[in-house]
Amino acid sequence: MARILVIEDDPHIQRLIKVYLEMEGFEVVQADDGEEALNQMYSQVIDLVILDIMLPYKDGFTICEEIRRSFSIPILMVTAKGERADKVKGFQVGTDDYLVKPFDPVELVMRVKALLRRYQIAFSETISIGEIQLNKREQTVTVAGKSWSLPQKEFQLLFKLVSYPGKTFTRAQLIEQIWGMDYEGDERTVDVHIKRLRQRFKPWADQFMIVTVRGLGYRLEVKK
Repeated sequence: MARILVIEDDPHIQRLIKVYLEMEGFEVVQADDGEEALNQMYSQVIDLVILDIMLPYKDGFTICEEIRRSFSIPILMVTAKGERADKVKGFQVGTDDYLVKPFDPVELVMRVKALLRRYQIAFSETISIGEIQLNKREQTVTVAGKSWSLPQKEFQLLFKLVSYPGKTFTRAQLIEQIWGMDYEGDERTVDVHIKRLRQRFKPWADQFMIVTVRGLGYRLEVKK
């Protein structure tokens, strides 16, 4: 059973989220502010965080950054701040998904389930998309029994995107996670590598596509 931490200072919304998640079999723990939330996370195993932005003492953006420094778990921001700039900032500080209030609690549950599925995939050594299999240890791509290698950065970039289908990564996040924090080149190197990947996997465009998210970065979408 997954344990979900809800960081929300509105008791009515806390109760609504708790009821719907518990109906689906999740264990729910709650926190009213960032300090209480971090205490909860260090004292027990948390599998996913639902995080409001408008909180006392520290806002949700700051809390998200603090969580990301120590934990690799899915984060879903649920907030009344629906402006595009707020969404961009949310993804920049590390949220995996963003839901604007007022929200449908059934949709929230579905997003929670989708995020948990993504993270189970993310920790695998091998990932498949239709006929295509990526082997992280061997750094190889296999299709219909034939294997080949990609340049290291291209493979790492593709594996990152495939590991989190539907998640939007900013260019800055991809630079930091693939090239490293000490990388001094231009963020446009991400665009170059994405273009190469699109060209290489054009024959399998019916199985997945790398989508440009204007003003943000990229996400991978699996076609069914």
